[in-house]
Amino acid sequence: MSAEDLENYETDMELQLYREYRDVVGLFSYVVETERRFYLANHVDLQARSADGEIYFDLTLQDAWVWDVYRSARFVKSVRVITFKDVNVEELTRNDDLTVPKPDELA
Repeated sequence: MSAEDLENYETDMELQLYREYRDVVGLFSYVVETERRFYLANHVDLQARSADGEIYFDLTLQDAWVWDVYRSARFVKSVRVITFKDVNVEELTRNDDLTVPKPDELA
């Protein structure tokens, strides 16, 4: 396998992963980013904890999807992450939660 073949394979895998993400994102309520992974989840519990003067985060996700091109099963019932790095949790906006103002309401 040439370097070009390998690069094409990786590009195809990333495109398939993006398409899967696009198809499943509407099933989830939260986007969670850690230093190692990107998740979609329906329940997030994030606790800041300390031990020996160090702060760390204890993150538990339920009903999750993992962005990982090399993982064969991306849907996960439960995930627990312990990290000293930043954790970003965002609630996804549902399309039915958004209302676009009518032109006459903008004036």
